Amino acid sequence: MSSRITVSGRTAVITGAGSGIGRALAQRMAAHGSPVALVDWDEEGLEETAASISGPVLHHKLDVRDRQAQFAFAATVKEWAPAPIGMVVNNAGVTVSQSVAGAAVEDDEWVMDVNFWGVIHGIRAWLPILQEQGEGALVNVSSIFGLIGWPTQAAYCASKAAVRGFTESLRHELRGTNVRAIAVHPGGIATHIVDNARFHVDDQGNTDHSVLQQDFNKVARTSPEKAAKTIHDGVERGKDRILIGPDAALTSLLVRAAPVRYFDIIKRLEPLVRR
Repeated sequence: MSSRITVSGRTAVITGAGSGIGRALAQRMAAHGSPVALVDWDEEGLEETAASISGPVLHHKLDVRDRQAQFAFAATVKEWAPAPIGMVVNNAGVTVSQSVAGAAVEDDEWVMDVNFWGVIHGIRAWLPILQEQGEGALVNVSSIFGLIGWPTQAAYCASKAAVRGFTESLRHELRGTNVRAIAVHPGGIATHIVDNARFHVDDQGNTDHSVLQQDFNKVARTSPEKAAKTIHDGVERGKDRILIGPDAALTSLLVRAAPVRYFDIIKRLEPLVRR
């Protein structure tokens, strides 16, 4: 575990802030005295998040796939920020539900471009700024699926595993400095990611999107507000890897105990979880 870092009261930069974890984290950080700089592709959701916050807030519609836009936003925030940057949370994410054999290349590219390259662009835009000020945290949201593989989620799992690997490599490079790279692994969080997914078929063979939505709602038992608290507390406590929810903690243990056969165990437990 790294040394503690204070992010409350310092500027928080959050992508994917129009809903879910991003919105909850923006609201939490603002409530703890932080100016917040927010982006999302969903302009309406972003406006709603900004309107819910009292205190300094800067918000721009932004596609995280756009590297130049990310660099431009970082420059804008650097000039605007009324307090040093405490943390940059690369949170924006999407998914597609489809078998590998039936997948469209365009869907795979969409997921990788948002989930992986969106994070990389964010890191490269903000890392020089954090290094210049001599402290701060890059908080990159991976997933429980960044720790395991799952049928019909190959592109999503690949993107989130890539985020984990890139973040951990960067963390080692930053040893001995006061700039940190932190990987976040949420389990089932009650967000709209499945509602907004590109859907073809799920791991049960269903081709009805509403069935996947219903199943996800059964296992997504952690609220965005709880996830935001876990991230905030984890960063300030100096954690390098933050697991969100009991399912994430259990999965992390299971992968270590049964690195090849974890899926067999999960399938045996699945009926209990889906009740």
